[in-house]
Amino acid sequence: MTDSEHPELDRAACSAALVAFLAEARDLRLAAAADPVHGRRRQRLREWQAARLAQTHADLLGSPRYARAATFFLSDLYGEKDFSERDAEVERILPLMTSMLPVSGLRTLLLAVEVDALSERFDAAMVQVLGVQLDAPTLSEAAYGEAYRKVGDRAGRETQIRLIGETGEALEALARRSFVRGALKMMHGPAHLAGLGELHAFLERGFEAFRSMRDASEFIEAIVDRERAVAAAMFSGKALPG
Repeated sequence: MTDSEHPELDRAACSAALVAFLAEARDLRLAAAADPVHGRRRQRLREWQAARLAQTHADLLGSPRYARAATFFLSDLYGEKDFSERDAEVERILPLMTSMLPVSGLRTLLLAVEVDALSERFDAAMVQVLGVQLDAPTLSEAAYGEAYRKVGDRAGRETQIRLIGETGEALEALARRSFVRGALKMMHGPAHLAGLGELHAFLERGFEAFRSMRDASEFIEAIVDRERAVAAAMFSGKALPG
């Protein structure tokens, strides 16, 4: 569906979904912050996951062509970074964004926020299952895999990976629009003055990362295929690929 097909219906649906996913992610982060033990264990889990991602995609991170996009993916979409500030900014100006952004831009932001909410949901469940194991200096792949299987939800894990791919595709589509770069540059100062620096930086990093690749199809396919292989290995109890 293009921006010209049922734009107001699409706009309203995007806005409603953004409100729901922003609230879910915020509530899960607040719950973690309210319990120091849970918060510390959550951070330990996210560090382990970030290290695993960096190992799985080491070649992309080291590639002259893909390094920028890989870094963006593993820090701004699928890593250990806390998105509280970005999401708070989105919530604060959501009515304005809903009325001014093109539907394609709203969809792109929605995909990123939905990935964040789903990741927070799975992380909370993993922390609950792993418990005191996250207090140890190291976490084994076997322990992580066992917890992964106990949490289960294959459909949810597949959705998480699919959304990662769709976010990449949406960012690539935006990066092909030459006017977007000019608009982002023009809004750099005003956005920071308005207290929207993190949201603007997120959009700018994503745009530049995908613009630098020109064609992102192989990159997106590599990320999605590898993460599906990792999920399959986790659910089957096998060693992680690579």
